Amino acid sequence: MAGIISFGAYIPRRRLDRAAAFAALGWFNPALAAVAKGERAVAGWDEDSVTMAVEAARDCLTGIPRITVKRLLFASTSAPFADRLNAGIVKEALNLSDEVVTFDGAGSQRAGLGALMQSLQIAAGATGPALCVAAEKRRTQPGSEAELTSGDAAVAMLVGDEGAIAEMVGTHSLSVDFVDHFRSATAPYDYGWEKRWIRDEGYLKIAAGAISAALEKAGLGPDMVDAFIFPAPMKGAAEAVAKKIGIRVEAVRDSLAGRLGDAGVAQPLIMLAHALEEIGPGKTILVAAFGSGVDILILRTTDLIASLPPRNGVLGSLARRSTEANYIRFLFSNGHIDLDRGMRAEYESKQPLTALYRNRKAVLGLVGGRCSKTGSIQFPKSDISVNPEDHAIGTMEDYPLAEKTAYVLTHTADNLTYTPDPPALYGMIEFEGGGRMNVEFCDMEQDALEVGRPMRMMFRIKSIDEQRQFRRYFWKAAPAAD
Repeated sequence: MAGIISFGAYIPRRRLDRAAAFAALGWFNPALAAVAKGERAVAGWDEDSVTMAVEAARDCLTGIPRITVKRLLFASTSAPFADRLNAGIVKEALNLSDEVVTFDGAGSQRAGLGALMQSLQIAAGATGPALCVAAEKRRTQPGSEAELTSGDAAVAMLVGDEGAIAEMVGTHSLSVDFVDHFRSATAPYDYGWEKRWIRDEGYLKIAAGAISAALEKAGLGPDMVDAFIFPAPMKGAAEAVAKKIGIRVEAVRDSLAGRLGDAGVAQPLIMLAHALEEIGPGKTILVAAFGSGVDILILRTTDLIASLPPRNGVLGSLARRSTEANYIRFLFSNGHIDLDRGMRAEYESKQPLTALYRNRKAVLGLVGGRCSKTGSIQFPKSDISVNPEDHAIGTMEDYPLAEKTAYVLTHTADNLTYTPDPPALYGMIEFEGGGRMNVEFCDMEQDALEVGRPMRMMFRIKSIDEQRQFRRYFWKAAPAAD
C-alpha cells in the first residue's frame, strides 16, 4: 500500500530572538509585543530554499540507496529561480540519476502537502519511490508581524508502495479562491487580510467543512484521529477547528511556533515529520494545509515506524541552535539593508555556465575521483592520479564525498577577506578514507575551529552574482555535531 517510507528535516542553526527584535522595533510598532516571545529559525546569507531542501533530503535518505529514487518534487513559494528548475539543482546536489523525473511546485501554501498527496496517489503504479521536498525562506517586511512569526525550514518525505512507516488512508481536496494573503509576481512581500475574517470564514467554515468531508469519505469518526495537524499562523486556530469538527483537543499537534515559526509550504510536512518522530504504530494522523482551498491527507502508522534508522529530523534540528540577538545582522543577511562592504567585495562573480555544466558533478554533487589502480582518492577528479608512486592515466572513477566525514587539517579566521558574515573561516580538510580539499567553514564560531575536529559537508551558496542575479552553489564544512 502507498505510504511514507522515510522522512527528514532541516532547520537552520540560527534562531532570531524575538524579544531582541522587538527591542529594536517596539518604538515603531508596539503591537508586536504580542508575538515577541520565543524565537524563529532564520537561514544564513548562504542558505535558501534549495540548499535547505538538499539538507532535508539527505536526512530523509539516511540508509537508503539513492539509486532507488525515481522522482523528485520540490515545493516552495520562495524558490530562488523563476526560470531554472530548482528541483534539478537539488537532484544534482544529491547525486541522483539523470533519469530522475524532476518537478517544481508553487502557487499556494498547500503546495508541499499537495506534492506529497500526488506522489502517494500515483505510487502504486510508479516504477519506484518519489522524493517530495518542501522548503521556504520567505522575505518578510521589516517591522511586520510576519517577520517575527515566519520561519525558515525544509522537510523531505520519501514515498512508495513498499516498506511504508505510515500508509495512506485517504485524501480530500477543495479548491476555493479564498484570498487570505497574496503576493504578486513582482512584489517582495506578502499582503495579508483581516485575521478575524480568515479565522471565521476560512478556517472554521472552509477548512473545517473540508476536513469533516475527508473523515466521512475515509469512514472515520473525528474521535479516531490521534494526531491532528493544521498549521495556521493564528494562535488558537487549530484548536478552534478541532473543536468544531469534534477532534479531541489533545490530538492537536504543536505548531512549533515558539521555536521555529511558520515555514509556509513546508509547515504541514514539518509538523508531520515531528509527529512521526514521537508517535508509535497504529496511530491515525490527519494533515490539512490551507491556501486557496484545502488539502487533507489521512495516514496510519505501521509497525515499521519503530525500526526506522536514526536521523537528525525535526527534533535534532531544533536542538542544533544558536541564538541570533543581533537584529542588524539579521536585516543585512536577508538583504534589507546595504552596508558598506568595501573594495574587497568588488569582484567579478559571473558564472561561466558552460564550465558549470561540464563540472556539475564536482561542483553541485561533490563527486571526486578514486583511482581504480591504486585506490587513491582526490578532489577534483582528473585524468591523472595524484598518487606520488603511480601517476596512472585514465583510471579515475566517480567517488562521492558529500556523505563522508572530514577532519580539519588547517584553519584560518580572516578578517580582511570580504564575507557577508565575518570573519571568513576556511582551511584544508581530509576526508575519512582519503581525499583533501580547501573549503569554507560554516555554522560555527572561530574559537570552535581546531585541528582534527570532525566535520560534515553542507550544500550552500558560494556567491551571488548581483548584476545577473545568478546563485553559485558549492559545499562547505560544518561541525559534525554541536
